[in-house]
Amino acid sequence: MTFWRNIATIAARRLDLAECPDCPAGLPGEDPAFSTAVTALGAKLAKADGRADGHEFAAFSEVFQPDPASEDNIHRLYDLARQTTHGFESYAKRLAKRYRTCPQLLEDVVDGLFHIAKADGVVTQDELDYLERVSDLFGLSPLAFRRLRALHAGVGANDPYVILEVPADADDATVRNAWKTALSSAHPDRARARGLPSEFIEVAEAKSATINEAFNTVMRERRELGLATAG
Repeated sequence: MTFWRNIATIAARRLDLAECPDCPAGLPGEDPAFSTAVTALGAKLAKADGRADGHEFAAFSEVFQPDPASEDNIHRLYDLARQTTHGFESYAKRLAKRYRTCPQLLEDVVDGLFHIAKADGVVTQDELDYLERVSDLFGLSPLAFRRLRALHAGVGANDPYVILEVPADADDATVRNAWKTALSSAHPDRARARGLPSEFIEVAEAKSATINEAFNTVMRERRELGLATAG
């Protein structure tokens, strides 16, 4: 599904405008302020890793498909904006303010920007820093950004959410249940009960320690972010 179609779907679901009283009327793609900000953010992202070439604009056009009537103007703005990353925070803040009651739409923008970052085959650290800053300015939670990053750039095998086999924005209860299930399966007592040799018990002990550390890391991060709930 293209970005604009996704946006249209969101808008179609929002039949009661009272749910989003501060969002501009009509589709975001028809809002010049939205189109300008998204174009500038996409162009400046292309420059974040020190270079900007045709791959990024092709990716931009694929995701954010500009209206044919305005494509030339969008291309000119893109070419101008990609000369430097300076000013991207201003565009992100304006977009966040204009669509502050539409967090899913803002998340879709970050999702599309990730697609642009992948256009040359790799998401660099500079691009990740840019995307994380945009996400932060949009008011998205760190866990939402972590989920998008995992979707587009992958995660390391030692990521605690990978170890627990839960998404980064799973609620605390889901994380806790996953931890208990994984720990129960890996517990050394199970290896002992099956009469396995000591080497297997040592492996089970190491795995259990890894699972416990993953759970502790997740909950510590959530406490630091003020996102953990009691229970």
